Amino acid sequence: MSFSSVHFKYLCGKSTVHGIIKQTCAAIWMVLKERVMPEHTESMWLSKAAGFLDKTNFPNCLGALDGKHIQLHKPPFSGTRFYNFKKFFSTVLLALVDSNFCFTVIEVGGYGSSSDSNLLQQSAFGRRLHEGSLHIPPSIALPGTVEPAMPYVFVGDEAFALSPNIMRPYPQRNLTLVKRVFNYRLSRARRVVECAFGILASKWRIFHTAMHVSVDTAELIVKCACVLHNLIRLQDERIESDMLTNPFPALQHQPYHSARQSMMVRDQFAAYFLSPEGSVPWQLESV
Repeated sequence: MSFSSVHFKYLCGKSTVHGIIKQTCAAIWMVLKERVMPEHTESMWLSKAAGFLDKTNFPNCLGALDGKHIQLHKPPFSGTRFYNFKKFFSTVLLALVDSNFCFTVIEVGGYGSSSDSNLLQQSAFGRRLHEGSLHIPPSIALPGTVEPAMPYVFVGDEAFALSPNIMRPYPQRNLTLVKRVFNYRLSRARRVVECAFGILASKWRIFHTAMHVSVDTAELIVKCACVLHNLIRLQDERIESDMLTNPFPALQHQPYHSARQSMMVRDQFAAYFLSPEGSVPWQLESV
């Protein structure tokens, strides 16, 4: 509902409605953030990786990255900073999602004109990833192998820059079978973030229209929706686990790596996905 609709229905002033919504969203975010979106420890990251291996057959994966444009009415005096390539004004929700479609990390408020890669570099999550302060587990051999030790990674689309901890698809030109299989396997892991955005928008219909609020208020609304989304997902998971009687199961510095080393990591994943230890029966039919 618009603020005007709430104003007429409950006989409250529009400014009062705005204040109530803004304060309520801020309170929900503050109360639920640590409960449903806590800072991850090494053991928590390992649990995320186990979920991706079980559900998407992608080993050493800690989460799927992507950005979602949240449509806004043009913010005053903003020029074209919020005008995106889709030809509307927006702020960006940059999210890391786990295999249960829950948001692990979110960053809200980026300009719609900025790329996902730039938003990641400027975000607190991106800076901590570069500094090596995310408690990411040390490298380990992929399942069924003894070497080499492979880093834990986040998967994303072509909008993100390749690095040892961020895997993106191979460019879609003259792909060999190995590269096509890698792109297919990565897309299976990356689709969870697209599904999470779809569930979020379906549950909270405010994402189906442009928000006629300030950027700060839009940021609070998005944060509130994300933690409520997680709360519902976690509650559904507990119910499902009870029904099935099968519950889900120190800072490490990450030095700078060259682009060549990042490509070597991706190539090693690609080779693993065609090996007897890492292949899945249906992958050749899907590429």
